[in-house]
Amino acid sequence: MTEGNATASGEPAMTVTLALAGDTMLGRGVAERLKLTADPAHFFDAGVRAVLARADLVLLNLECCLSDRGRQWDPMRKPFHFRAPPQAAAMLAELGVHAVTLANNHALDYGQDALLDTLDHLAAVGIRTVGAGADLAQAWEPAVLEAGGLRLSVLGVTDHPADFAATERRPGVAYADLGTGVPDRLTNTIRSMNGDAVLVCVHWGPNMTAAPVTHVRRSAKALVGAGATLVAGHSAHVFHGVAGPVLYDLGDFIDDYIVDPELRNDLGLIFLVTLDEHGPVRLSVVPIALDYCRTRVADEAESGWIRHRFANACADLGTEVRHEAGTLTVDLRPSAA
Repeated sequence: MTEGNATASGEPAMTVTLALAGDTMLGRGVAERLKLTADPAHFFDAGVRAVLARADLVLLNLECCLSDRGRQWDPMRKPFHFRAPPQAAAMLAELGVHAVTLANNHALDYGQDALLDTLDHLAAVGIRTVGAGADLAQAWEPAVLEAGGLRLSVLGVTDHPADFAATERRPGVAYADLGTGVPDRLTNTIRSMNGDAVLVCVHWGPNMTAAPVTHVRRSAKALVGAGATLVAGHSAHVFHGVAGPVLYDLGDFIDDYIVDPELRNDLGLIFLVTLDEHGPVRLSVVPIALDYCRTRVADEAESGWIRHRFANACADLGTEVRHEAGTLTVDLRPSAA
């Protein structure tokens, strides 16, 4: 926690740092390594761990279930199913993760029992969850995280797949059909959330896109209009630009995926958001590189590519990015800069 801008009384405001990481896939190749060790050092280099350690709160999108039960379940017959062993929860806790969103298209890859196991394993190590639950009410229940006297209210939702949606009698995810508009359940839930900042984590849009698609941009405006002070998106597996308080896509954090040579889904960012009692103030980003089942701080050449792409992606959305001493920053509240 650090001192920030002056308050109305002239005293410096206290700020906290929120670290946001993108799609975290701990299944398949990562799962095989987790069966041997749950030491975060085997999956994230010292630089990545140091970045997260500096944050007061760490949140990511967990794109797999944590269980040793269940079988592959998918009414859409998709080709990929992700499941990590239960010890993955301990690895995330030791890494410093405070909360995860489970609202995505892989939370039910191994059925309802595996999803319920995921909730239990994360709760056992003190990691909060949003975006999925044992029933409709739990899936849509926000979590309130506190640090330095500040309260961050967090909600997780996904726009796909509809078959994963929780019901009053069935476990599942918080599903919101964003294709033709933002449903009342979502906007009403946001309006009811309390906190110094309201973060909405949304799994939206198609995979492997270089920029947010039309319905994602339209939905973002509605979420901010309903009271979201910060929106963090994911699903594309590629980081996107920022427009105001909307971080359109956080990209990937760890996986064993095939690399697209043009979109470079193996190069990403950790998003560090500064918050004070009035909400988000500014964003800074840390370039990362995703090797097979291990993530590290990007080297100089990789960082240059990432910074160039991020600055251009933000410019396309009308956002100015400052480059100071090797760090890229964006003002989320320009008048407070």
